[in-house]
Amino acid sequence: MQSQYSLRKRLIIYISVFSIALGCLLIFSAYRIALQEINEVLDAQMQNLAERVAAHDPEPVKSQFDPSKHYHEEDLFVDVWSYASEEHKSHALNLLIHPVHKAGFYTHKTAQDIWHTYVLPLEHYQVQVSQQQSTRQRLALELAGNMFIPYLLFMPFVIWGLSWIISRSLQPLDDFKAELAQRDSDELSAIQLNDYPVEIEPTITEMNHLFERILHSQQEQRQFIADAAHELRTPITALNLQMQILLKQFPEDRDLQNLSKGLIRIQHLVSQLLNLAKQDASMLELESKQQFLLNQVAANCVEQLIHLAMQKEIDLGMERQEEILLNSQESAVHSIIFNLVDNAIKYTPNQGVINVSVFEQDGFAMVQVEDSGPGIAPELHQQILKRFYRVHHHLEMGSGLGLSIVDKATERLGGHISFSTSASLGGLQVNVQLPLFKQI
Repeated sequence: MQSQYSLRKRLIIYISVFSIALGCLLIFSAYRIALQEINEVLDAQMQNLAERVAAHDPEPVKSQFDPSKHYHEEDLFVDVWSYASEEHKSHALNLLIHPVHKAGFYTHKTAQDIWHTYVLPLEHYQVQVSQQQSTRQRLALELAGNMFIPYLLFMPFVIWGLSWIISRSLQPLDDFKAELAQRDSDELSAIQLNDYPVEIEPTITEMNHLFERILHSQQEQRQFIADAAHELRTPITALNLQMQILLKQFPEDRDLQNLSKGLIRIQHLVSQLLNLAKQDASMLELESKQQFLLNQVAANCVEQLIHLAMQKEIDLGMERQEEILLNSQESAVHSIIFNLVDNAIKYTPNQGVINVSVFEQDGFAMVQVEDSGPGIAPELHQQILKRFYRVHHHLEMGSGLGLSIVDKATERLGGHISFSTSASLGGLQVNVQLPLFKQI
């Protein structure tokens, strides 16, 4: 498997290597240019010196070269020798070269070095001015090195500046990653192209197309659940009515009683699926908010479910009721309270107690539903929010969707749900925290 790499680090490394290679090329070019300029200047100086020596009727002169001494660019060796002498024949041991017929620059090699010499032939004498080639090369290298030192000194700052520029240039990628990380699983709206450079527009465009395909698939799934639940609800309701008629005629028949319980469970499951499908659809197209009293919504839910509580002789009522104004989606809040109370009725034994409270706490609106049922272990509090997860299978024929619907609706409204053990009743206590409506 190929390991991942950082584009930012790779760019910094590549630019650093390129900068070093460019520096080497610069010092080589500077050396060549400096050597050329030095040759021009010193050649002119050597030619001028030879012409001045020749103009003053020179006497024979032999330069003295010390191989152990380090010479500089101003050190020139002047030799004036007669054609009749034999000195030039031992030119391998000194700086003299063979007689020439044309004045000019010549290069010859001795045992000590390579020499660059200007030769000016006269009628009886030959004047030559010589200089070591290595002296000029050292001077050119020194000049090039002096030019390269500032480059080396500034190189760390240049690399740091390039790193900063690269980081700033790649910042849109980090912004893009942050925008994706902030989205939840249901946020499938298109990403705006205006906030990003044109280089990543194709990627964003393809991702927007992917969002569209996922959104279309989810809509089809939700529509299928809604249609199926709607189509099933009518015949199941009719079957349940027929079953109630049969039970009146044969009240002692155990098979009919079990079948009736199964029909009730199916009817409840279909109703919950329909509510869940409607809720998921509303997450894409949110309902308009409106102002309402939270305590009135809670009281309406209690009134709608009081008949189910009376069937099990459960004491269901409003324990604490404060007048709290909300600016939210009333249908979603109604679904939360309705499902919590309905769930409490299912798992509270006969002749139990269920208390519903509405009050304000720490700047939030609180809905509290507590019962005298068996409760739920703390380690299962997160599990019960999953769809179709049920704890007390033997107590009641539920669908496992009620608390999942409550959790999704609470999250959509910007609230929070938590579970604990009721201090007064001993069963499960559910606390739903909703944001208050602040009047300006």
